[in-house]
Amino acid sequence: IDPFAAALESALNGYKSEKEWKETEHQRTRQKNLMNHIGDLQQSIIGKLPGWTSHQSGTGMPDVVGRRGRQLILCEVKNKHNTMNSKSAEALFQTLARYADDNKKAKCYCVQILAKKSFCNLWSGIINHKEYSHSRVYKISGDQFYALLSGHNDALFQLYKALPTAIKDYLQS
Repeated sequence: IDPFAAALESALNGYKSEKEWKETEHQRTRQKNLMNHIGDLQQSIIGKLPGWTSHQSGTGMPDVVGRRGRQLILCEVKNKHNTMNSKSAEALFQTLARYADDNKKAKCYCVQILAKKSFCNLWSGIINHKEYSHSRVYKISGDQFYALLSGHNDALFQLYKALPTAIKDYLQS
């Protein structure tokens, strides 16, 4: 425990005791852990679709690999739009560009499952004062990605609707 961070957070957030701070910190840690698992769940769901494979982190492979028709698609999956700072965005772009360069006919995507808006765009721009672009590297929102995979514009919404029943069935099994 960082005593300076604990003291500052307690003062700024009006915690009356160290116990109150610890309870809040425990909740925050649990929420962050849950968000990581949700990202893994999204990746696993995509990997279960016909023709798609999910890879564990740290293997040097894209998170998910599959085909849409004859098109090879390589993806890195992020659960939320705000999970990357500029340094991780730069590293991710470089990784996707390398996948594209190594697989000349592949399209590579940074998938943002919970994006603020619906989009599918070539990923180009300035990251950390450097200009980046690649003709086969894209950023795509979750709704557009699930539509691309399934051919159904509302596929992500249908997944969200099915989750409560699927979770209930899983917990009862």
